[in-house]
Amino acid sequence: MQQQEASSRTQSSAYLNKLSLEIEKKLQRALASPSQRRNLLQELFADIALEVDDRAKDIILSRDEDAITPAEYGANGRLCFYDVLADYYIRSPDSGKPILDLIVQLWSQSFASHIFSLLFHKWLFEVQLDNAEVQLRYSSALVQGATNVFWYEHKLDGYTIKYKVFPVSLSGKSKKKHIAV
Repeated sequence: MQQQEASSRTQSSAYLNKLSLEIEKKLQRALASPSQRRNLLQELFADIALEVDDRAKDIILSRDEDAITPAEYGANGRLCFYDVLADYYIRSPDSGKPILDLIVQLWSQSFASHIFSLLFHKWLFEVQLDNAEVQLRYSSALVQGATNVFWYEHKLDGYTIKYKVFPVSLSGKSKKKHIAV
């Protein structure tokens, strides 16, 4: 039984590490391509806000006491990729460092603060940063990003055909939201 739980944790960590590497690659592409930067960051924002599908849930969720469980997340057990990644970056802070470094380089770009707030909203409260200026900068980015996500969701409540529906919510509420295609 313990061997099976250890295998499940290893599989979950490997999957989340792979997701982190994909996020890192997309951020690197955004950094390298100024003309496509906004679109790439918007796509990444949409990707991490997607609900985790059943196949991925089976890999990510484990029976371990410290593991991610659906009960930790909003109404109807909705589990989004940013939820599991935010927890992963607390348990494995080194996995998020390359992503954090790339986001810092993209601070002034649309959707960079959105991505930061979704991925690092828990991490910021768990880590001890030695530099108060960096702590303040990250805290300000978190507030800005959370505000941007809120207004982005609010703005998209307007009914227009050019948006597709998928769940996005920092609060974990299971409302349908519209994201630009």
